[in-house]
Amino acid sequence: MRFFYIFFYIWLKIIFAMELIEDVTDYKIELQKSMPSKNHSKLQARLSYCLLRAYENIFDIHSELSLELPTGKVNPDIAIFLAQKSDWIDDEIVVKQAPLCVIEILSPTQGIQDLVDKMDIYFGAGVKSYWIVQPVFQIIHVFYGKEEYNSFLKDSVIDKNLNISIAISDIFK
Repeated sequence: MRFFYIFFYIWLKIIFAMELIEDVTDYKIELQKSMPSKNHSKLQARLSYCLLRAYENIFDIHSELSLELPTGKVNPDIAIFLAQKSDWIDDEIVVKQAPLCVIEILSPTQGIQDLVDKMDIYFGAGVKSYWIVQPVFQIIHVFYGKEEYNSFLKDSVIDKNLNISIAISDIFK
């Protein structure tokens, strides 16, 4: 009887693992990005909040926006544009204008190379800065091009191209 319970337990673990893999794969195929997590979601909200709180009169902050740029289709975690008057009647499903800045948060199911590979798409379309956030190490890398970047893990993250400064402690609360 004990063998049956052990077998049943292992079988359930395999079934649930397979379902999780299918969910992750479906998400990755549909949105062309890795499945986010609880920490990913919290960081996306925290970053958006910090940016809006400090810069809402200067920038519009967009979350999970579908972009169709001349260099490729992407769906960044956060995109920053100059502030514009909102048009609540005529919405855009896919935006073709390149943002000033893009922020991507590394998901637990994602490799850093996935985000590095997007640099050509973003910088080729005219994005001024590209942030890569690594939650596990609480590091934010701000790229101004493939060869020029700064990494921040204490004090404040500074984007010199957009004149943005946010305390790291406000982001990783």
